[in-house]
Amino acid sequence: MRAIVGDRLVQHGRVVGVHDQVSEVVEVMGAEGSPPYRVRFADGHEAVMSPGPDCEIKHQDIKYPDAER
Repeated sequence: MRAIVGDRLVQHGRVVGVHDQVSEVVEVMGAEGSPPYRVRFADGHEAVMSPGPDCEIKHQDIKYPDAER
């Protein structure tokens, strides 16, 4: 799992009725994009996370000027 600042970390609910938790990566503390990550939740709460198998990284959309033609 690799992330950069600005990516979203989605932690899927593990039981029926529990919603996914989405946070934004604000700091990558591991080497070359590896965990742990400092993340910020929508309510402003920050935490250090080492994501497990119930998590995925949603990469931010990067738009390059040359790609628009």
